Amino acid sequence: SMFSFEDFLSSLQIKGRVGNYKRAVKRFDDGHRLCNDLMSCLQERAKIEKAYGDQLTAWSKRWRQLIEKGPQYGSVERAWLAVMTEADRVSELHQEVKNNLVNEDVEKVKNWQKEAYHKQMIGGFKEAKEAEEGFKKAQKPWAKKLKEMEAAKKTYHMACKEEKLAATREANGKTEASVTPDQQKKLHEKVDKCKQDTQKAKEKYEKSLEELSKCTPQYMECMEQVFDQCQQHEVKRLTFLKEALLDIKRHLNLTENQSYATIYRELERTILAANTQEDLKWFSNNHGPGMHMNWPTFEEYNPDQASAPPKKKKPDGAPPTPSTDHVAPPGDRSSVSSYEKNQAYSTEWSDDEQPAAYSGNENGGNGNSFEDDSSTGRGVRVRALYDYEGQEQDELSFKAGDELTKTEDEDEQGWCRGRLDNGREGLYPANYVEPI
Repeated sequence: SMFSFEDFLSSLQIKGRVGNYKRAVKRFDDGHRLCNDLMSCLQERAKIEKAYGDQLTAWSKRWRQLIEKGPQYGSVERAWLAVMTEADRVSELHQEVKNNLVNEDVEKVKNWQKEAYHKQMIGGFKEAKEAEEGFKKAQKPWAKKLKEMEAAKKTYHMACKEEKLAATREANGKTEASVTPDQQKKLHEKVDKCKQDTQKAKEKYEKSLEELSKCTPQYMECMEQVFDQCQQHEVKRLTFLKEALLDIKRHLNLTENQSYATIYRELERTILAANTQEDLKWFSNNHGPGMHMNWPTFEEYNPDQASAPPKKKKPDGAPPTPSTDHVAPPGDRSSVSSYEKNQAYSTEWSDDEQPAAYSGNENGGNGNSFEDDSSTGRGVRVRALYDYEGQEQDELSFKAGDELTKTEDEDEQGWCRGRLDNGREGLYPANYVEPI
């Protein structure tokens, strides 16, 4: 039977120098598989980059709405919103990282793999088959000599055994009376013949060993040539991998990206531009002593005014109302603001907005205090049953199916106060909506 290459190497004591050719051949399969592993690795990272980008965008969108609807105002509000802009722009950069990984890096590995490894119809790779055939061809003449040497060794050892056996028989024959001189002579001749056979076998064994040693250097040289060819293919693979990893690093390293630095320069500029004095002045002019006041003035008696204000008719085309048959509210609705009704303290500077329901400790500081007014018992979501076109400045307009937030219950004339999702507040007929 043919000896395995491992046996050849151990019999030659050169295992360390040539290495194990089976491993050298297997390295082609490993190299191909490692390309697949690298591609999977990059695909996974790309998914992480995309997910992070998506999360940033969603977070930014949600908080932008909350900040815009919330009580923060002025340049500090702009600075806070700038953090959301940062998130949107960083998200774009992470989507770009994802695109580079998938469209450039993975593609590059895939194309290199295609060029470096050629699959055969019968399975395996052409490169691996060529290497294996090269090793087998290099070892063939030496293997033949090895086989001859092993046979000669076996013959010599058998002859030695026979000779020892014959000598023992001869020695025993001399001490036994039953053995005739003629038989003794024959035993002696047998020993002589065994000695000659042993000598011949020994010479043959030594000669075959010498021949094997003669072709060993060439055998080693041929094996090393094939091994070097395998190494050359591996040099290409390792060099390619190093280049590919440098590309990947460049794509991942956002600090090398000019626009990344710009994002934070602009964010800092916006935050530093926040002007406390200007914000305070704006607030004072709009909601403080600086605002325009309608001080009471002397009014002459007017008989028309004395009567109750005319009831506001229900809007044209109003839907049939429930049995209570709501009527529209009076023309002047500002006499008592809901704010005053609900609050014990004076509201001289109130602009009739809803009282702030946003202090963080009202709901234990958990979650977002002004994400949903209903968390503080104010605001109910409703859906419009019909289209409504606001007739006056303080009325809302909406289409059937729109959703809005009812911020104040129906008054005795059948009007509710509410807020559209765009932040606009106003009145609307209660019977035009239903709770969600």
